[in-house]
Amino acid sequence: MRLFAEHGFHATGIDRIAREAAISKRTLYQYFRTKDELILAALRHKDGLFRNEFVKSVEAKATEPRQRLLAIFDVANDWFDSQDFFGCMFINAVGEHSSADSPVRRACVEYKRLVRNYILELAEAARLERPEALADELALLFEGATVTAQVSGDASSAAVAQRVATFLVERHTASS
Repeated sequence: MRLFAEHGFHATGIDRIAREAAISKRTLYQYFRTKDELILAALRHKDGLFRNEFVKSVEAKATEPRQRLLAIFDVANDWFDSQDFFGCMFINAVGEHSSADSPVRRACVEYKRLVRNYILELAEAARLERPEALADELALLFEGATVTAQVSGDASSAAVAQRVATFLVERHTASS
């Protein structure tokens, strides 16, 4: 996962993966018939690790669902500011596997759907008006902040996104 995150999927060769894992290419191919199978396994593993850690971190930063909607961006800031931030592995994977029928792309779409669903769960728990629309808006802000941080190298995109998120949460609260 580290090699894919740092160097990309196409640029990371099987020889390098085997060397870093201290196994032979033959052993690697016993577990993964193709590089795409390895990529899928890495993405699925990253999905479980990242979403679990993300949810735990959000819950540690805030106790109320409404506060947690905003804490998403505090957690994002911590992630963007970490030394192992190379952008979103799933966005990067789609950039390299753009075909609509690609299993890699489908895994990325599923990951993004699950992140958005977590935001939806928080919006529903906060009893906000039009939680589906708010989840779409906040997921888009999160994605935009992630790409901006990756491209600019500036973690402050999370704070900007949080300011907009605050406005959106208030807007979805106003007529409740």
